[in-house]
Amino acid sequence: MLGFISIGLLGLLTLSIPVGIVLFLLGIGIDQFFTPFPLLRGLGSMVWSTSENAALIAIPFFVLLGELLVRSGIAARTYEALDRWVSWLPGGLVHANIATATMFSATSGSSVATAATVATVAMPQAEKLGYDPKLFSGAIAAGGTLGIMIPPSINLIVYGFLTQTSIPQLFLAGLVPGILLALLFMAMVAVICSIRPELGGQRRTFPLREMIMGLASLGPIIILFSMIIGSIYKGWATPTEAASVGVGGAFIIAAMFGAVSVKMITEALVGTVKITCMIMLVVIGASFLNFTLSAAGLSNELSAFLASLGLDPFWMLMVIVAMYIVLGFFIETLSLMVITIPIVVPIIVSLGYDPIWFGILMIVLIEMALITPPVGLNLYVVQAARKGGSMSEVMLGAMPFVLAMLAMVAALIALPQLALYLPGALR
Repeated sequence: MLGFISIGLLGLLTLSIPVGIVLFLLGIGIDQFFTPFPLLRGLGSMVWSTSENAALIAIPFFVLLGELLVRSGIAARTYEALDRWVSWLPGGLVHANIATATMFSATSGSSVATAATVATVAMPQAEKLGYDPKLFSGAIAAGGTLGIMIPPSINLIVYGFLTQTSIPQLFLAGLVPGILLALLFMAMVAVICSIRPELGGQRRTFPLREMIMGLASLGPIIILFSMIIGSIYKGWATPTEAASVGVGGAFIIAAMFGAVSVKMITEALVGTVKITCMIMLVVIGASFLNFTLSAAGLSNELSAFLASLGLDPFWMLMVIVAMYIVLGFFIETLSLMVITIPIVVPIIVSLGYDPIWFGILMIVLIEMALITPPVGLNLYVVQAARKGGSMSEVMLGAMPFVLAMLAMVAALIALPQLALYLPGALR
């Protein structure tokens, strides 16, 4: 069955068939060849029960929130404000890329949207100020990955839905690792540009008055983050309700800046529909595949097989980490999550690991997949925003940040409380 899934997955993806359709086809194949049950008859009710789940309604709201921030110009103002505060560091504007990605991640929930936003506002500055195109582009691609770690995160919502884990607890667990990862990225840039200053472009300083005045541009992002996360942890709203509050807040702020128009709203809604349909097709296809895998007994068989290897929990975890790193080279991140979760998470829980902690560890590994070729989506998003240059420059520029992510993986394994302290303290 594993051979059928592996060959079928790679073969169908090679034919450029959409991932969601591939998951449906694999589920149908398992139903026809590996189970005696007429599972296909329940496909309609399964699609309906999955798509009506209230937790997933948060996805289009968070996507729309990000679209409104981008198209209203709030993201560009955030970038300019942060530039004034971090441009004096070794690496200058590269730090602004990472800092802006961190701020935008606190409201976006999507790595691709975060990378696209920062690339759009930052790229015009790179050549003008003499920055190394590899490092500058790689930092944007890496910073964009924070969109699925720092809450709210669409991938954490999907993980919580598929594992029946508390989404608010996952949001809390991702906050500290997300901030630490952003600091690791900035430390990596500072070290590189201290050793080779020519890569860091022109370091600029701004008058203190301009820096303080620029802080006003951070207000909308901070307000929206406080509204979303605060309402969840005060118990005033579920993640879905908080997402809708965020959309309302973003619309009001955009109106205050005079950025609301029929064209802007139309573009934001169309972009939201496209991204949401892609995500939901993958989630629904994964739900059907997970159902057929459970009916066929694959999860139980794999757990029994791995247990028979006699590896202790640590080395079993190392095998799983290595598996995610390798698969991340070839499989799109959301697909990688939904394909592996029903197999891996039961094994992780049986080994005594916390599913919330593992969710954060998985997200770091998924983030790594976003900036490793040949399938790293953020690499292609950044390259699309550039005016020339080769794809290899973006790939090479992202490699130092892969090392930072590996360091974060090691830190989470050595110190699980990095992810578990806040959920435990505020439970």
